[in-house]
Amino acid sequence: MKRMLVSLVLLALAVPALAAEPIKLGAFFDLSGKAAFIGTPTKLVAEMVVEKINAEGGINGRPLELIMADSESEPPKAANIAKKFIYKDQVTAIIGPTLTDTGMVVKKIVHEGKIPIVMTVGGDPVIMGGEKFGPFDWVFKSPQRSSTAVERLFLYLKEKKLTRIALLTSDDGFGKDGSRWMREFAPKYGIEILLEEAFGARDTDMTAQLTKARNANPQAIIAWTIGPAGSIVAKNKAQLGIALPLFQCHGLPDPKYIELAGKAAEGDRMPATKLMVVDELPDADPQKKVIQEFVKLYRAKGYDKQFPINTHSGYAWDAIMLVANAIKKAGTEPEALRKAIEGTKGYVGVSGIYNLTVEDHNGLGVDSMVMVEVKNGKFVLAR
Repeated sequence: MKRMLVSLVLLALAVPALAAEPIKLGAFFDLSGKAAFIGTPTKLVAEMVVEKINAEGGINGRPLELIMADSESEPPKAANIAKKFIYKDQVTAIIGPTLTDTGMVVKKIVHEGKIPIVMTVGGDPVIMGGEKFGPFDWVFKSPQRSSTAVERLFLYLKEKKLTRIALLTSDDGFGKDGSRWMREFAPKYGIEILLEEAFGARDTDMTAQLTKARNANPQAIIAWTIGPAGSIVAKNKAQLGIALPLFQCHGLPDPKYIELAGKAAEGDRMPATKLMVVDELPDADPQKKVIQEFVKLYRAKGYDKQFPINTHSGYAWDAIMLVANAIKKAGTEPEALRKAIEGTKGYVGVSGIYNLTVEDHNGLGVDSMVMVEVKNGKFVLAR
């Protein structure tokens, strides 16, 4: 009897330990390389939201544990990390990576490994299927689709009666994705693309492309790229004395854009998440309180001193919350978790209100975006 009591006590002591076993999430972002300016603060946000979830009791009594890695802006590196997450670390889900091209390399790996991933990339191909792009059953993404950003921009252009455009795009996966959607949606919105010119994502001068754009006699110029290249386009445009309005993509609403472009950024417009103009949102907007809480936590951590809030800032928050909410409902079994993420309805996030479906592994509509403008060195709602 005594031995039985001892055994029961040991079993009772073991149960809480089992219940507290952490849920492992793999998280990889570009902490070095060309996209480190996005990846590094994304990592900080991922850590911030996991800390918040754990402080509130974790998920069903279990803490989240992030296994972090640097994909170095290199697709082969990201591929190796994804394999490690799946086969060695045996994570429940993966968050990241940072770039569209990197995401496409990882897409096949997670499909074969049957582990859900919520990417923080901008381009659509990661959640597009068919023979060209391959299955996306296990892939989700938290940033708006490029197609959604293009539609938001084209709605604005149509409203302002700016129907003749010249298009400048970077030659990487993100730029090509934007180009594809603009060409597809142009007829629907009565937009005429008079000229399309490409440039290298790391080019330092776009005057040749801008000169051709001006000579095409458009009403506006659209540049589709992320990083310093967008600011270079703005500066070159000013240097050439081109008075046409400049529109940028949804990846550039960032104080860094204004810092790099200087006065040349004044008046530039672009689609953005509501995070960029939270103080201008009506109190009735369901996202306002969520965004305000995010901003409060971000600033309390002091992150804004080195990495001012930008349109990318909420992507890791939303990605991890999508996974966390799904685990609460379905547990950690991969297929059940995948279906729970896919069935997300009405999640009010930093970047929008998510309603996912079998066909749409993003779940954000045009109404999740606003048009912003640089005015007096700050982003405000575009009028």
